Amino acid sequence: MFSETIELRGHIIDSLILPKVLDEILKGGGNFKIAQVKIGQQRADQSFARIEVSAESGDALDDLILRLRQHGAEVAEKGDAQLAAAPADGIFPNDFYVTTNRQTFVRIGGKELEVRAPMLDSAIMIDRSKERASTVRFADVRKGMEIVVGHQGVRVVPAQRATSGTDVFQLLNTNISAERPKGVLIREIARELEEARKSGGKILVVTGASVVHTGAAEYLVEMINGGYVDLIISGNALAVYDIESALFGTALGLNLERDGLSESGHENHLRAINVVRAAGGIARAVEAGTLTRGIMHACVKQKVDLLLTGSIRDDGPLPEVVTDSMEAQRLIREKIEDVRLALLMGTMFHSIAVANLLPGSVKTLAVDINPAVVAKLTDQQTFRALGLVTDIEPFMRELTECLKTLREGVRISR
Repeated sequence: MFSETIELRGHIIDSLILPKVLDEILKGGGNFKIAQVKIGQQRADQSFARIEVSAESGDALDDLILRLRQHGAEVAEKGDAQLAAAPADGIFPNDFYVTTNRQTFVRIGGKELEVRAPMLDSAIMIDRSKERASTVRFADVRKGMEIVVGHQGVRVVPAQRATSGTDVFQLLNTNISAERPKGVLIREIARELEEARKSGGKILVVTGASVVHTGAAEYLVEMINGGYVDLIISGNALAVYDIESALFGTALGLNLERDGLSESGHENHLRAINVVRAAGGIARAVEAGTLTRGIMHACVKQKVDLLLTGSIRDDGPLPEVVTDSMEAQRLIREKIEDVRLALLMGTMFHSIAVANLLPGSVKTLAVDINPAVVAKLTDQQTFRALGLVTDIEPFMRELTECLKTLREGVRISR
């Protein structure tokens, strides 16, 4: 038998880290012996456990330790991380360390470096001259870059529950189905948004054309004008249908007021694209007085950062749309680096793309009418993500009403 001693620190009992580690050992075919456990006596106190882990082979033990590190386990005998040079552009060295979206540290020369921009499914690049560690993706790795290989010297900070007991993201820690009442959650989300706005925390909204089709665009405009949106990430469709609605009163030919098809309405989204392209872009159409209302108009007026990324389905697209997918991914990573709160609403592809790039520390609310989409968006954000299965319009309507109440200084019940 091959063995290694690991240590766990933090709120390992109430965050269920200890039972998860023990379960992982058993599922991996290993054995464990608990050498020491010290449980915190007060709610804010941290706990400690030292566990001897054993497996039938060295490879099996290494694989098991790697999985345990994802729960915050540290090997008792600490060493520096192992590095290897990238053999070519776009290729990582063999056995490169695959990252999670949780806070991660790498030990280099006896000193721990925090990995910048933690995200799923990346590698870790070390810049010795700057004493910096950062995540890197295939598209960005260059020949000769020093990449962390193996799991030695890597420490992952586990997701832990807050000790205050007042964080809605940890109090509920679940997905709210279409059958359950949603008022409590929406009121708490409104408080989170108000707190972020007052403190200058960056708020991200990822949404799609459904916000226009469902009639919820006016509520998103209210949020933008109220200072509750700093960054919008979406696609060509949201902008096109929003502009079509502002110019012609339709969205993909559907009359939003009379809920029926308008004559030649299917042409309107193409005409809307043509108007904006002729103006030289969305901002210029606003400046020229051509575009006078809607989400895009509000973004320009309130100086909200807007990133539109393209797909092969796009008509046009609009001049602002980034059509290179690798460039779009790079821009998303750059813009979300300091996001505090993210709302992912009514767009599966863009929401999944952004969720996979968000650090695990970002508070995330996923709203969609499809339960499978909500589950997909929340399963990587332990203790920091909530899901809400509902249509966008009633959610946005109630949320903006709660925000209005908070701005007026009226206390809303929990």
